[in-house]
Amino acid sequence: MTARDVIRRVRRLEIRTRRLVEESLAGSYHSVFRGRGMEFAEVREYVPGDDVRTIDWNVSARMGHPFVKKFTEERELSVMLLVDGSGSGRFGTDRTTKRELATEISALLAFSAIRNSDRVGLLLFSDRVERFLPPRKGREHGLRVLRELVTAETEGRGTRIAHALEYLERVVRKRAVVFLVSDFQDEGYERTLRIVARKHDVVAIVVSDPRESVLPDVGLLHAEDPETGDLAILDTGSTAVRRAYADAARRARESRLATLRRAAVDRLELSTGEPYETPLVRFFHERARRAAMAGG
Repeated sequence: MTARDVIRRVRRLEIRTRRLVEESLAGSYHSVFRGRGMEFAEVREYVPGDDVRTIDWNVSARMGHPFVKKFTEERELSVMLLVDGSGSGRFGTDRTTKRELATEISALLAFSAIRNSDRVGLLLFSDRVERFLPPRKGREHGLRVLRELVTAETEGRGTRIAHALEYLERVVRKRAVVFLVSDFQDEGYERTLRIVARKHDVVAIVVSDPRESVLPDVGLLHAEDPETGDLAILDTGSTAVRRAYADAARRARESRLATLRRAAVDRLELSTGEPYETPLVRFFHERARRAAMAGG
């Protein structure tokens, strides 16, 4: 990919994702992802109806009548994108590859954060940490994150989610919103995910392709595992083979969802075979509704 191709693709992604942010997500972002809490702003005189728990007794004693503390929400967030760049992301049989879908979703989330003056960072991983960009503000930094996603050639082929999460814990000390974007073709990460989710607000974005769950009838099929390189020949003309393939895919999905539920993280499932806008907006709106109910 030439420099001109990179610039053109980054620009297209920025335009597309900015449009979706402004048209569909801007109103939900503030409600969905809150700041780190409330910070002190000032004191003012007490008026009937104020919560007595906010009375500043020291100031009140000095002034001879009650004053209350006024707080404002500390809105500034750090948003971390943990993006799976393993070999299985190159798979795609419909509209796009899983890696391209992950890149576009990550771009959208990055510009959502930047539009709200939040910081955004990137951790691209495979079976190792491939790239790390600390969270920063601004459009230029957002474009750098996007360029890394578009151009990065990963060295590793496998997937080690636990390793990426452990690295995150070491380098991001303050609470952050963490989007883990992966096809989750990995095992043994539940304990680490559960630990990280206690500190950070973690959202799992699961990307998949339709052919990972349904095998077409195309005769003998030579298949290669993109992460291990293992080769296999599948007789897709056999009903039993296709059924066994679908059953294995279903069990893998159920196991993955059970893992995410036990780790107490939100999840969003997206497929290369379908537009992502509607499920993404629905996820934002549903999470905003839950946040409003919890706050009320």
